Amino acid sequence: MANGIAQAAPTAAQSAAPSRTWRTEDWVAVYLGFFVILATLLLFNTKAVELSQVAPSFRWTTDAQLASRAASWVAALENVPAAAPLRQALRGNDRKAIETAAAQLAKVAGRNTVAGTLASEVRGHAAATPAKVFAWPNLSKALWIGLAWAVIATLGVLLIGARAGAFLAAFPAIFVLAWLARVLAGNGLFIDYGVEYVIFALLTGLLVSNTIGVPAWLRPAVQTEFYIKTGLVILGAGLLFMEVLQAGALGIVQALLVVTVIWYVCFWLARKLKVDDDFAAMLSSSVAICGVSAAIATCGAIQGDKRKLSYVTSLVLIVAVPMMIVMPWLVKTFQMPDLVAGAWLGGTLDTSASVVAAGALISDVAMKTGVIVKFSQNALIGVAAFILVLWWAYKAGAKSGTRPDAAIIWERFPKFVLGFLAVSILFSFFLPAEAVNGTKSALSEFRTWWFALAFVSIGLETRFVELATMEGGRPALAFIAAQLVNVVWTLLLAYLLFGGVLFPTPNIS
Repeated sequence: MANGIAQAAPTAAQSAAPSRTWRTEDWVAVYLGFFVILATLLLFNTKAVELSQVAPSFRWTTDAQLASRAASWVAALENVPAAAPLRQALRGNDRKAIETAAAQLAKVAGRNTVAGTLASEVRGHAAATPAKVFAWPNLSKALWIGLAWAVIATLGVLLIGARAGAFLAAFPAIFVLAWLARVLAGNGLFIDYGVEYVIFALLTGLLVSNTIGVPAWLRPAVQTEFYIKTGLVILGAGLLFMEVLQAGALGIVQALLVVTVIWYVCFWLARKLKVDDDFAAMLSSSVAICGVSAAIATCGAIQGDKRKLSYVTSLVLIVAVPMMIVMPWLVKTFQMPDLVAGAWLGGTLDTSASVVAAGALISDVAMKTGVIVKFSQNALIGVAAFILVLWWAYKAGAKSGTRPDAAIIWERFPKFVLGFLAVSILFSFFLPAEAVNGTKSALSEFRTWWFALAFVSIGLETRFVELATMEGGRPALAFIAAQLVNVVWTLLLAYLLFGGVLFPTPNIS
């Protein structure tokens, strides 16, 4: 991986001035994340900007794609009396009529029903014309966000002490690649299959790095960790402890059993394959907890090799694509109960968005159950980071013959994880529900941009040859083998916990 922003600053100056410990990449990510959150809350309270309108639209479906799906939608709604107008509109291939009829059915059926969910999906496709994505009012929203992010990120670079001018000159190109990735992911076909923007962001970066190469002028803005750490701090606003607790103990029990067992299995497999401990820890956290976010937190906790982190994140995203497609198909083929299917998806797929997309292909119950389990696993990021810090600090102490104290543990702990937890606590217990709900969509959009920038950077830092040859492919083999164990183990837990075997079937509707 290319050198991070923090590494660009003079290390001698850092050691000479204690104040610079508060200007590391980790701390600056916390400052920027809090700044974005506080600014969003201020805009919400003052009503200076309508937050529901800040997100540009990336969704688009062609007329041919809409027509090709019409027959399957008509068949799915055949036994729904209220869907007669929509079925007629679909047969007539009138895009505006389809949008209107779908909106009416969604309102009548409600969001917690299959008919209502399908109607919302159809309406989304019908309303999403390609022309809307490229209309100036929509493009200008992305432009304003790009300008804001350029200013915010450059201020962060200045705080760290890196070359702000070079970063600012290169940042627009990274942002445009992130925008392009989101446009590609916005196609209706990819939305239906749950193929997220992160895949296209990675592929966009890989295309550049593996064809023309990354020019020297662009490298200062290729800062994976800087972007993703900031996004992770903002992600805390979407993890509400009460939602996890109210969802019931079964989701938490499954999350604990999946994380502990699969983490150990992956670590054991990696060691058997002669993969070093740092690499093994990042692989294990990514497969057991929640993919890239957990890998980033683990790398910070153990002060791992950034090249290995780039490898792990690329591997997670590449493996995620077939899983998002194959798992819903297996659920339908073997007619799994909805609760079991949702718990299985939530415990194995690496992001909440992919869980929602895959769950929606099955049922509302499967989707909600999957989100419950995934939220429970996400909540364990901080716990895992703390345990790893203790473990690696004692490992380092054993080698050097010195006993690690609280100061060493504090120094090693990834500070952006503290920011993530602080934001989660703030939104869970201290902010009024109106503010939490009113800023939810805007903050989700804002963190998505940071993540898109990060995944483009991962692609730009990665070459296919390195992915295929790094340590003889042994880390990839360990990851894939652990993921297969994860699929089987999580399915077993899902049946035991949510299938009515050990406990009464939970009431999730």
